[in-house]
Amino acid sequence: MKKLSKDSCIGVIGAGTMGSGIAQLAASFGHKTVLFDANAAVLKQADEKLRKSLEGLAQKGKITDDAAKSTIANIHHAASFDEFAKCDLIIEAVIEEIGVKQEIFKKLETIISADCILATNTSSLSVTSIAASCSKPERVVGIHFFNPAPIMPLVEIVPGIATSKAIVDESRALIDTWNKTTVIAKDTPGFIVNRVARPFYGEAIRIYEEGIADFATIDWAMKEIGGFRMGPFELMDFIGNDINFKVTETVWTQMFYDGRYKPSLTQKRLYEAGFWGKKKGRGYYSYAENAVMPEPNKDMELGAEIFSRIIAMLINEAYDALYMNVASKEDLELAMTKGVNYPKGLIAWAGEIGQQKVLDLLLELHSIYLEDRYRPSLLLMRSAL
Repeated sequence: MKKLSKDSCIGVIGAGTMGSGIAQLAASFGHKTVLFDANAAVLKQADEKLRKSLEGLAQKGKITDDAAKSTIANIHHAASFDEFAKCDLIIEAVIEEIGVKQEIFKKLETIISADCILATNTSSLSVTSIAASCSKPERVVGIHFFNPAPIMPLVEIVPGIATSKAIVDESRALIDTWNKTTVIAKDTPGFIVNRVARPFYGEAIRIYEEGIADFATIDWAMKEIGGFRMGPFELMDFIGNDINFKVTETVWTQMFYDGRYKPSLTQKRLYEAGFWGKKKGRGYYSYAENAVMPEPNKDMELGAEIFSRIIAMLINEAYDALYMNVASKEDLELAMTKGVNYPKGLIAWAGEIGQQKVLDLLLELHSIYLEDRYRPSLLLMRSAL
């Protein structure tokens, strides 16, 4: 197979926020980059946003004028898939619908060279299933960036069942040259970050639904006591409740409806109402011009209760991911600190709190609710002995 290098041509399909960010990243490292979107208006908008962003960075002295001009010059806007013929790596970043992705990959195989690597930026769908639509599934790999791609340091490399080791190694080596922190994740729903992080949102919503605390108080507790940069409701509004809900729903269904990942009606209703967060002006909070953010109840005892419950659920999920060989311990810790900016790795955090203390809380919750969502991981139980 052809080795990937700084001279490799990179293709990106989808000019939305993620796709255009990946294209910018590749172009900034000197790659000739081909960007395509079926919607010409989206492609034009991506170009305008990129130019404005790079000009702003240059004015602030964060990059040179030459670097800004070079990045723009390296991106070619393609009018059709035929212009991917000379690409060495193509990264798909379109809507999270398996059928759409499969059709794209099937079409690409009729155009690209035998050595071209096909990558999907899917955040929660099966890489194996996407690759199964190809005649050469061994060259398909997951390369999952986090938004915004030029800034967020983590990239999950996800081999499908048929992906060759050479493709994994080549892909990872190239992304490493883009100054990213790469981790290897097993092709399971949500990979590392979107699986392990589910309780950060889900348990926070559950605490709200039970009337224990409101959004602002839960956010305050996780920041004040837990040291998180953003609370769960702030973060969901930032990510977008459309995206967050769909990832939760996908992980739940692909995990054969395991109760640990069950979505909430609260978020589903926000999704249905179009209250998707900051980008829509309303989510868990209002972002209208004169909106006043609610004040939290800064009761430390209540805050400690909220934090303990959510962190126990996060730790349990991390232990279960390790038990099920989703990733190595080192990659799990890296993924959560670099991918979603957690204050520390969850396995290390468990050691500080005490595994037995975490287990006792989970067992207490399980005995009260009699729900699988509080089922302790076998590895956590063994570690607490």
